[in-house]
Amino acid sequence: MTIPNLITVLRVLLVPIFIIYIINGRILASLIIFIIASISDALDGFIARVFHQKSDLGAHLDPLADKILLIAAYVTLAILKMIPSWLAVLVISRDVIILLGVLVLYLNRHPVKIHPSLLSKATTCMQIATILIVLSTNYLNIELIKIYAFWLTAGFTIASGLQYIRIGLVILTQAENSNSA
Repeated sequence: MTIPNLITVLRVLLVPIFIIYIINGRILASLIIFIIASISDALDGFIARVFHQKSDLGAHLDPLADKILLIAAYVTLAILKMIPSWLAVLVISRDVIILLGVLVLYLNRHPVKIHPSLLSKATTCMQIATILIVLSTNYLNIELIKIYAFWLTAGFTIASGLQYIRIGLVILTQAENSNSA
């Protein structure tokens, strides 16, 4: 168990605390927890690279921890009507489509190693920024920025989802063509 993996596990353990704070209306506390979780995401990656502590477990655990945090945030904030429900559905649907695509490729004996594209990383950053903006709205006068963040997040999420679908179809098509040749 490496230090980056321990940090990632800590991030997962922060999720229930984050949800409880939001549900109980402790928005500032939930904002602080979300900031800590977001910083820990950058920190574990930095430590893994700089101190050569990359691991197979970390390669799978880190994106899973990100998804757990983001899905929990989007679902909880949508239920509390702090974000539009359509945005939560869009964010979660993209992740489900990606998982289903990986499963289809795996079941067709084409396991892939996912390397997030620049667009995918930008999407995750936008999704995180949107949560930070939503949680900060009570403390800053950024209502208009929040609306723009919703639409930008939606655009990035759709574009990234379409990019992953295209990549999956290309892999399947290439595999089919090589099998029939």
